[in-house]
Amino acid sequence: MSEPLLSVKNMKKTFQANGGMFSKKKFVHAVNDVSFDIYPGETFSLVGESGCGKSTTGKLIDHLITPDSGEIWFEGKEISKLSEKEMRPLRSDIQMVFQDPYGSLNPRMKVQDLIGEPLLIHTNMSAGERLKKVHELLGTVGLSPSHGERYPHEFSGGQRQRIGIARALTVQPKLIIADEPVSALDVTIQAQVLELLKQLKEEMGLSILFISHDLRVVYQMCNHVMIMQKGQFVEMGVPEEIYFAPKDPYTKKLLESAGIE
Repeated sequence: MSEPLLSVKNMKKTFQANGGMFSKKKFVHAVNDVSFDIYPGETFSLVGESGCGKSTTGKLIDHLITPDSGEIWFEGKEISKLSEKEMRPLRSDIQMVFQDPYGSLNPRMKVQDLIGEPLLIHTNMSAGERLKKVHELLGTVGLSPSHGERYPHEFSGGQRQRIGIARALTVQPKLIIADEPVSALDVTIQAQVLELLKQLKEEMGLSILFISHDLRVVYQMCNHVMIMQKGQFVEMGVPEEIYFAPKDPYTKKLLESAGIE
């Protein structure tokens, strides 16, 4: 087996909970001693109810927040303690796709400028080369070059998510962190976006960290599943093990609530 692309080792993150002026400080263990590996070309899913720590885990990996302790290894390099300047070269290798694509897209920028912005930051391409690449990416995600002239508010939710995916692909990442990427979409559009992600994974050799509360969606996507509860690891395995022979009562409860028994 190849070496992991990403290794998370004993990662912890605590936040101070909101309390009254005279109340004793309380702390929430958002991520508590979590470890897992993601290998090249696989989709690894973090699953759990809202507040279980799965999105925080994604943000820790992407260096949006800093862990209290533990290690994050990417291609054999420990990255959790890197400064923002040291992290900058890795930004093209690790990209995020967010739950709310509209919230992550500048409404005052044309789509072609939004998608081309990472090329401006990370490459020496000319304006013409950038535009050509943007047009290619729009085609890759099922949109046309003419869509590049429009603004985010002119698109449907599913189209905006395709734009977010195109932007993430601009700098040819090795890992995409997809945080609830289809939860805001209706079922038909969900299926289209999931199929697009699977197709891109195969064509581009991507690894995907797929974060979701929806076990039905996850089953369509992943090679490995990790169940989280209250910031902690509960159970991990291939889909057949998790879905058809769950060991932990919490996993069984999640499956039952999703109508999977």
